[in-house]
Amino acid sequence: MKGIYLLFIIMVLHGPISNAQFTLDGEFRPRTELRHGFGSLITEDADAGFGVSTRLRLNAGYTIDAYTFFVSFQDVMVWGENRQLLPDDGNNSFAVFEAWADIRLGSGFSTKLGRQTLDYDDQRIMGSVGWAQQARNHDAAIFQYAKKKFKLDLGLAFSQDYDDPSGFQSVGTAYGTTGFFTYKTMQYLYLKQNWKNLSGSLLLLNNGFQNFEADGTTPEGISNLQTFGTHLDYKKGCFGTALNAFFQTGERQGAVKVEGAYLLGLDLNYKAFDKVTLGTGMEMISGNDTSTGDKTEAFFPLYGTNHKFNGFMDYFYVGNHANSVGLFDVHVSANFKIGEKSSLMVKALNFSGDQALPSGEKSLGTELDLVFSQAFNGYSLQLGYSQMFANEGMYELKGITEDVSASSQNWAWAMLVIKPKFLNTSQ
Repeated sequence: MKGIYLLFIIMVLHGPISNAQFTLDGEFRPRTELRHGFGSLITEDADAGFGVSTRLRLNAGYTIDAYTFFVSFQDVMVWGENRQLLPDDGNNSFAVFEAWADIRLGSGFSTKLGRQTLDYDDQRIMGSVGWAQQARNHDAAIFQYAKKKFKLDLGLAFSQDYDDPSGFQSVGTAYGTTGFFTYKTMQYLYLKQNWKNLSGSLLLLNNGFQNFEADGTTPEGISNLQTFGTHLDYKKGCFGTALNAFFQTGERQGAVKVEGAYLLGLDLNYKAFDKVTLGTGMEMISGNDTSTGDKTEAFFPLYGTNHKFNGFMDYFYVGNHANSVGLFDVHVSANFKIGEKSSLMVKALNFSGDQALPSGEKSLGTELDLVFSQAFNGYSLQLGYSQMFANEGMYELKGITEDVSASSQNWAWAMLVIKPKFLNTSQ
């Protein structure tokens, strides 16, 4: 921590440099949640979960003609997680969330190196997962080219988890960190073109996952999973539409073959009145035929901001629902601007499995999401409520019988967001 304080003192007190800009800002985001069926169905005899977590960030940026440097420190704190008079932070959640340099190479070329967030299009496949207090980052090198309305990114990553740098040669390149599609290698190519009312992008993504023999420690090759597809966005007047079409092939972790996996999504929105925007859409995500064990047809949206899709109660693809029955999501929404600085979003989603469950059931249920937002002078407040109306298939999917399930499955939350701007200086 002393080194962090010293870094900021040096940056703030640094002498003037021609055409340089220094920014220093932060974020304080406490969120209170009442969970009674969030993420999965809860039983009648179980108590609801209640707690408060806070995300704290301190961000510093430094820009000159040749490069931009950025660093973001983050801590995620649950109220009461540490006992009184504890001499250190008990949960070890303090971390460098971002640390990168963007070096300009001239003629539209640049390279961005280090720990960073990757946000593309609507964040369906790659996003920063900003809703989660810890969020998501990547250690990667990105070679970029941008000219007028065209953009190209080539991203490369190679992950290693050795604790002792002096032992690098002895451990080789085996990568032992697993879970949540954590990759050993990543390569992607992203291209985007903007036109007057239309924008289109193409993503080609390969992820390599370390496999191990039955002992769990002996490396046994790499599984490579390819994800590729397009995002189209059209806007004209009061009407807008967005299309996602992605496919997966190759191998998942554990050398499980992926064949014919797909995600297809379509969203339409229309500004019916000055203060009312209506929306409707659907998303089809392929699921797995449970009769096969050595391969799967199930698609997984990997590193996207999945909380944004398929309902805010996170029943699907948020640390769950991998290699399962897939999903068919039909939804409608309405956004109301009810004041100069306030809005209300109402959304209803109906869920079915792409594949049938062992019982033959596909219908899963319906979710209702409400979010109220109010901006004040320098900060904002958000309130949310969600209700799940489960069908028979949901009980089977989540492994709980209807007779022991709670009659009401819901989730409520309140979040305060303060983002102070401490300094923005052009020297």
